[in-house]
Amino acid sequence: MTPDTPHTAIVTGAASGFGAVATRALHQAGHRVVVTDIDGDAAQRLATELDAAGATAFAEKLDIRHPGDFARVLDRAIARCGSVEILLNNAAVTVARPLLEIDPDEFNAVMATNAGGVFAGSQVLGRYFKKRGYGRIVNLASLAGQNGGTATGAHYAASKGAIMTLTKIFARDLAAFGITVNAVAPGPMDTPLVHKLVPAEKMPAMLANIPVGQLIDPAFVAAMIVMLASPGAASVTGACWDVNGGLFMR
Repeated sequence: MTPDTPHTAIVTGAASGFGAVATRALHQAGHRVVVTDIDGDAAQRLATELDAAGATAFAEKLDIRHPGDFARVLDRAIARCGSVEILLNNAAVTVARPLLEIDPDEFNAVMATNAGGVFAGSQVLGRYFKKRGYGRIVNLASLAGQNGGTATGAHYAASKGAIMTLTKIFARDLAAFGITVNAVAPGPMDTPLVHKLVPAEKMPAMLANIPVGQLIDPAFVAAMIVMLASPGAASVTGACWDVNGGLFMR
C-alpha cells in the first residue's frame, strides 16, 4: 500500500543482506527511508543508490546497542523529513557455535545486541509515536526463536525468542495510542547469510527437510513488512507472521 503522504521509515541493519532488500521494498512502496547500519559507509552506498539527491533516502550510522544512537537518528530524521512513522528492527548478529562451546560473555553480547537492540529502538521510537498518536513497528524475528534453531547458535535463537516476547509487550502497551507492533519470523531465506551458514554440499539435504522444498524468497518477506508498516494494518498487532516453508506449523 502506498501512503497518501510519504511516511518515513527507520531501518536498522539496512546496508546489506535482507535489511537492504527490505529497505528497497519500503522505498519502492513510496516511503522515505533512513538507511541505518553500524557500517556507515555501506549505509551511505545504499542510500545513494536509492536517491543520490538524498530527498527520499539518507544514511545514518547506528549501533543498536546504544539507545542514544536511536535518539540521535530519530532527531536527524525529524529534522530532514518532518516526522517518522515506521521502525523496522532488522539488525542482528549471528554466531553459529555449538551449545556447549558458547562462552557466557558471548551469549550475553548476542542477547544484548539482538534483543537489547529491539528493546532500545522500540522504546525510543515508541515514546515518540505515542506523542504523535501513530506508529508502525515491525521486528524481524526468526524460525530459530520458535524451534530452537538448527544452523544458528543458541544465543541467536534465544534472542529471537525474546524479540517475539518483546513484540507482544510493546504491542499491548502501545495499542491504545495508534501504534502497532508486529514480528515477522522467516525460516531460511535465500540470502548470503544462509548460504554462508549452510555449505553448498549440505544445501540439498536442508532443502529436502523443508516441506515446500525451497528457501524463502526475501522479496516476499519484505512485502509482508511493507504491508505491516502501512496505515491499513491498523487492526493487527502483537502478531508473529511465520514465513518458513512449513518447517514450523501452529
